[in-house]
Amino acid sequence: MKKKNLVKALGLLALALTGCQTAKTTDTFLAEEIANIEVQHTLQTDLIEANGSFINPRTIDKEGKIVYVPIDDWTSGFFPGSMWLDYELTGNEKWKLLAEKYTESLDSVKLLKWHHDVGFMIGCSYLTGYRLCHQPAYKDVIVEAAKSLSTRFRPGAGVIQSWNTDRGWQSKRGWECPVIIDNMMNLELLFEATRLSGDSTFYHIATSHADVTMKNHFRADNSCYHVVDYTLKDGKVRSRQTAQGYADESSWARGQAWAIYGYTVCYRYTHEPAYLQQAEKTLNFILNNKNMPQDLVPYWDFDAPDIPAAPRDASAAACTASALYEMEGYGPGKGYKELADKIVYSLSTPAYKAEQGTNGNFILMHSVGSIPHGAEIDVPLNYADYYYQEALIRKRNLENNEPFSFEK
Repeated sequence: MKKKNLVKALGLLALALTGCQTAKTTDTFLAEEIANIEVQHTLQTDLIEANGSFINPRTIDKEGKIVYVPIDDWTSGFFPGSMWLDYELTGNEKWKLLAEKYTESLDSVKLLKWHHDVGFMIGCSYLTGYRLCHQPAYKDVIVEAAKSLSTRFRPGAGVIQSWNTDRGWQSKRGWECPVIIDNMMNLELLFEATRLSGDSTFYHIATSHADVTMKNHFRADNSCYHVVDYTLKDGKVRSRQTAQGYADESSWARGQAWAIYGYTVCYRYTHEPAYLQQAEKTLNFILNNKNMPQDLVPYWDFDAPDIPAAPRDASAAACTASALYEMEGYGPGKGYKELADKIVYSLSTPAYKAEQGTNGNFILMHSVGSIPHGAEIDVPLNYADYYYQEALIRKRNLENNEPFSFEK
């Protein structure tokens, strides 16, 4: 769809949503959200500290018990990152001390080479901490982690291989060099490593991956596939499939969010218009999708067969909202902030925000990990909370004309 139609769609939707959150001022709203986050995270960290060692809360199980994960889990950086965001939201040194403790427990992740998600793991923890406190040791970890991630770059295909194909369920799919749209979220680590070290290798790997992904991951309607498998020798596309979506040709909601956020980040570092345009095009796809709910918290897949009974995915909504606030800085007046506000206000209602002391002490309810794997269906997820907190910070900074964390 042409750009002018995107602007029209954004404007009409923003207009339709006007007045949904007029009873409270922004300051009151943010104060209430921050207070709620502090209560939940105090309960969560009290449990962690009582245990005597850092264990990372990821979600809850079917009995409502908190599920903790080891440091090599792809989500291990989100809770330490949330502690840094707590510190940024409040200025309370309590959260800074916990953030440092939990972040530094991930030090060995910088050497992890079998995992493409070190960008999530180190980016949300060490990079967020470095932006706030500029600790020299954190810079070294970020650059070393980028080196580890770079070992997964496959020159013949021009992409970073997401999953290894010699272990787990991935080994059963017949893939040679699978790349998932989630990998766009790991490029920030590479861009930052170039900025911090002066080594342009990381930058060129990131842009190569973004360019090849933009060429091969998107359909004519600008929705994205989840998995594209390449030949290692020359980068020819072997297949386009899904792993966590409903079907190969369906539009997995969080995948669309990863694409919007990831290409917005690429624009931040390169100022290449095509990257921002791709983010806008995929945003346009979800906004105009007939199955997008009015509250803008999507079903887990836009083509799920049981809509409207299908589970929602608050994590996709939170990630999209955070990206929209950043996009507002690159295209003010297009309605991005109004859309982000609508999502954030929806997530702050009792429909999605848990009562204090419930939900395993996570902030948001109703996210989805992977329905095809029967995993984490309609539960809290630590990355939903992380991007929700990030969205709140970006909202506050926009409204106060303050720089975002990554500009500090």
